[in-house]
Amino acid sequence: MTDPDSPVNSFFHETQPGGLARWMPGLAVLRNYRLGWLSQDILAGLVLTAILFPVGMGYAVAAGLPAIYGLYATIIPLVAYAVFGPSRILVLGPDSALSALIAAAILPLAASSPDRIVLLAGMLAIMSGALCLLAGFIRFGFITELISKPIRYGYLNGIALTVLVGQLSKIFGFAVTGDGVLQQSHGLVLGLQHGLINWGAVAIGLGSLLVMLAFKHRLPKVPGILIAVVGATLLVWYFDLAAQLGIAVVGALPQGLPAFHVGGISMSEFNSLLPGAVAIAVVSFADLSVLSRTYALRGSYEVNSNQELIALGMANIATGLFQGFPVTSSSSRTPVAESAGARTQLAGIVGALCIALLLIYAPTLLQDLPYAALGAVVIFACFGLVEIAGLLHLYHLRRGEFTLSMACFFGVILLGVIQGIFIAVGLALLAFVWRAWRPYDAVLGRVDGMKGYHDISRHPEGRQIPGLVLFRWDAPLFFANAEIFREHVLLAVVNAPTPARWVVVVAEPVTDVDTTAADMLADLDQMLIQADIELCFAGMKGPVKDRLKHYGLFNKIGIESFFPTVGQAVSRYLAENKVEWDDWDD
Repeated sequence: MTDPDSPVNSFFHETQPGGLARWMPGLAVLRNYRLGWLSQDILAGLVLTAILFPVGMGYAVAAGLPAIYGLYATIIPLVAYAVFGPSRILVLGPDSALSALIAAAILPLAASSPDRIVLLAGMLAIMSGALCLLAGFIRFGFITELISKPIRYGYLNGIALTVLVGQLSKIFGFAVTGDGVLQQSHGLVLGLQHGLINWGAVAIGLGSLLVMLAFKHRLPKVPGILIAVVGATLLVWYFDLAAQLGIAVVGALPQGLPAFHVGGISMSEFNSLLPGAVAIAVVSFADLSVLSRTYALRGSYEVNSNQELIALGMANIATGLFQGFPVTSSSSRTPVAESAGARTQLAGIVGALCIALLLIYAPTLLQDLPYAALGAVVIFACFGLVEIAGLLHLYHLRRGEFTLSMACFFGVILLGVIQGIFIAVGLALLAFVWRAWRPYDAVLGRVDGMKGYHDISRHPEGRQIPGLVLFRWDAPLFFANAEIFREHVLLAVVNAPTPARWVVVVAEPVTDVDTTAADMLADLDQMLIQADIELCFAGMKGPVKDRLKHYGLFNKIGIESFFPTVGQAVSRYLAENKVEWDDWDD
């Protein structure tokens, strides 16, 4: 039972907003805001702030940027999504799923220049945001539905391993160069062999990770990430471990808010960034779409997938214009906002305001924060990306989908995260086309004691009516499977126990017929006529009949060859052909 005072009931169980509020749902929230929600949103925002600091900074470092830019990329999208986002409590910001993609896109082009890294990261956010915005305006929100769960498991597991390997060097306390899992793993092994480990960093990193895991399992409502990061920072400060043990720390953060900045890039850099921007847009919206629908179902309201794309695009463009990098929804921070009682996006704005105040008035507060602790934060987040139980479930239930998932995983690991995402999308489309290209079909017969007509391959005891072939096709008819359909119909005719007089296509599962398939049906009809066999259809849906009428095929085959049900087609066949058929009474 939903809360009658819930904002979802106030905004989504009424008439949907029109005008400017349609494109900026935050205006509808503001217009209908209830004073009773204010204390809950403020409290939720303060609780959310505790986790925004460490994860934002950690994901920035994981993406190859200075930690301060993670805070910039936290402030801006929270405000932008509050204006344009349709979800009431979804939290946007830096995310572990994107950090490897960002690093793979910008680091090879930056030539180790910090200024170029920041510039390219901002442009990457603007480009991926523009792609999301375009997709939202042309109503392309359905595209992520083509990415199946096995595909998603594969590329997220690959990204998680990539990020995890990249952060291990921070835990060990030495730098590693190289692109991708294999090169970075090789660098780690060499570092270990040459004794480059900083045991102080190892102690802080592993200790921080253990604290986060302990709180997650023992006290999940307590922000273990905050406790671990604050504890590590206090240890480094109190014992001056940066000087004593050489532990790398963040240092004093620049004072003030992010500045509006747009730099220029060359056309070759634009072309190099474009595949990364596309991959980031796909992964970002796939994550956001799943999370948004989950919370919408939980709150008994609906979200518009195209508006989510627009909101994601606006958030990324705004973030890129203010020294940020690509962002998406957060599956770790959104539950924090929900459990803290957030009612609207005001909770996110409170969190953004708290970060802004820290940058203005206390930028040195986190100067002793060790990179080993930030690496532990990112590794902890990677554990949330990994899906082992789901993979094992696929292995036991459907090996083909398990193989597909593993292909995506190894694509990310061996070829790189950006190339791996394109492999994942390509495999998803290929799997979709394959299922439609070679769908299941069946010859139907009568089974005593069972109503209707059933697949004789599954019911060998089924009896076929003499001279009648009942053929069921379980997919749309289109250019890729039209010839397969014709071959299988003719094969059913050849294999019929008695010479065929009628072929009745049980067409209820057929949801569409394109022009190529229509031409094939016309040819098949003529071929069967020459063999003195009549082609008929039973149970065809109205919209599909309308297609055939538009093509001129409906009248060409003959209106008398279309029957509402299989039973009526069988009755007509028995009457016209005077076939003796001893049927049981169902």
